[in-house]
Amino acid sequence: MPYDDASGGSYDPGPRTPRRWVKRTFFLLVALLVGTPLAAGFYVWYVAREDVRTHSDAIIVLGAAQFNGTPGDVLAWRLQHALTLFHDGVAKHIVTVGGNQPGDKYTEAGSGAAWLYQHGVPDADLVALRTGKDTLQSMVAAGKEFRKRGWHTAVIVTDPPHSLRSRTMARANGINAVTSPTRSGPMVYSRDTQFHYIVRETGGYLYFQLIGRWRDEP
Repeated sequence: MPYDDASGGSYDPGPRTPRRWVKRTFFLLVALLVGTPLAAGFYVWYVAREDVRTHSDAIIVLGAAQFNGTPGDVLAWRLQHALTLFHDGVAKHIVTVGGNQPGDKYTEAGSGAAWLYQHGVPDADLVALRTGKDTLQSMVAAGKEFRKRGWHTAVIVTDPPHSLRSRTMARANGINAVTSPTRSGPMVYSRDTQFHYIVRETGGYLYFQLIGRWRDEP
């Protein structure tokens, strides 16, 4: 039905044809497909810049490659940062997580705990969860351990772009987690490396939110 405009004329939008609705739906889908990854990527970048050191029940160190029991560069920088947080009184316990690759005799969690023990952390303050092939499996194991011990809060140590996904997975497993990422190491050496990592983590974060969150526990 025509209606008057401000100039005194009239405007007739015409019939609402199926083609018009298809066109609108198409542009809406394009906006979602483009806008959602961009928004998620910005969120990954934003959380990567946070450094929260709230006093917590434990510090969780995410696993990374180890070589015959010796932490690789990425894991070593994470352990060093966790050690600093421990000495600063952020938490009284450190939890290392991560299993091993086929053929490995050592686990990421075990190698990390051994390194921390060698650098002065008492054995009684260390918990090594030697299971988990990925971040989600590690956080499932951490959630079970926290419930068993009556713990509720944690500071997660990982690389900056990994902060959002690991924090989200921890919270999905009942841990009230914040993140204090390392600012040194291979993952933060160059802008190209950081950008590549943010793109990868954006995909991982979206996958977990849309699919991974609902899959059965390992």
